[in-house]
Amino acid sequence: MKILGIDTTTKFLCLGIYDNYKIYEYNLEVGTRLSSLLSITIKRAEDALGWKANDVDYLACGLGPGSFTGVRVGLATIKGMSWALNKPIIGISTLDILAKNVQNSDAQIVPIVDAKRNLIYSSVYRNKGGRLIRTQPYMLLTIDEFFQKVKSNAIILGDAAGLYKDAILTNIKGASILDKDAWYPKAHNIIELALEKIKKKKFNSPFEVKPIYLYPKECQIAYGISHIANRYRR
Repeated sequence: MKILGIDTTTKFLCLGIYDNYKIYEYNLEVGTRLSSLLSITIKRAEDALGWKANDVDYLACGLGPGSFTGVRVGLATIKGMSWALNKPIIGISTLDILAKNVQNSDAQIVPIVDAKRNLIYSSVYRNKGGRLIRTQPYMLLTIDEFFQKVKSNAIILGDAAGLYKDAILTNIKGASILDKDAWYPKAHNIIELALEKIKKKKFNSPFEVKPIYLYPKECQIAYGISHIANRYRR
């Protein structure tokens, strides 16, 4: 089985590949260069493994919440590939991917992502029996609302932790803020979560997968999948 997975919802392009029990990952800080680098990076990774585009069995993609532009670019690319190659998509919340940066802890695991406008994206997780269980919905919160949701001794990670570090340590008793290395999604987590969903047959066509937008009345973008699909048909 072969899986290609990406997350483009932060300043990093996370590319994960599963090739018959082997996981390869590539995490690249792209800033504003995502659109120009994404398809090229995917092609180079496939070439390095000797894959043709149609060798992929499943495509996985981070759905957000996160950068509005990043979500659009990544999902449009995966939808285009899915449509052209007739391959299913596994959609995964970026907060789920981020939460898996914490392993083997009994504490609350709380990813927080900067949503701009003095807001954060967040959810809450627990490790139960070696599995990550989400105990709260995906949320768009003010920092004060966030403090009402999180219990003491929580493990907090994500780029918003850097913005609100002092307030978090003051308002959440025993809070532990992870280092910057854990603030962004990791490509191997995309693959691991995709494998879990494949076992449960939780995958979709390109026309069923939707991004996770939490801002009210977020504008809906008509994904330009046809021109991307044509690129992979050649």
